[in-house]
Amino acid sequence: MVRFFNESGFACIRAAGSGSSRYPSPDILAANAIRRLAIECKVTKDQKKYFTNEEIEQLRIFGQKFGAEAWVGVKFGGQDWYFLMLEDLRQTGSMFTVDLELAKLRGLKKEELVGNNSSLIKE
Repeated sequence: MVRFFNESGFACIRAAGSGSSRYPSPDILAANAIRRLAIECKVTKDQKKYFTNEEIEQLRIFGQKFGAEAWVGVKFGGQDWYFLMLEDLRQTGSMFTVDLELAKLRGLKKEELVGNNSSLIKE
């Protein structure tokens, strides 16, 4: 992901120790002159990915403080990455969840997220 964002005109870093810090910190920070993105990335072989309320709230807080858009990136086995805004996740009470169907319906592929739709145009 870091390579993709850097090759797409963003400055991008992988936040060391994300998830293990007592302070909110996303997995990836990516920015260009127009946008700042704070992204929590997860890979799963399961049909659903669960996030605790605390994980999502920490990402939301970081995004607000940093002035960044907060996103969740999920890669399901055999699929490409999908990126969802926090508002698009399903809340189940004590958890947030996303499945492949929701990701395909509401999520953006990485090219769409960075605004590079050239790979999506059919000739």
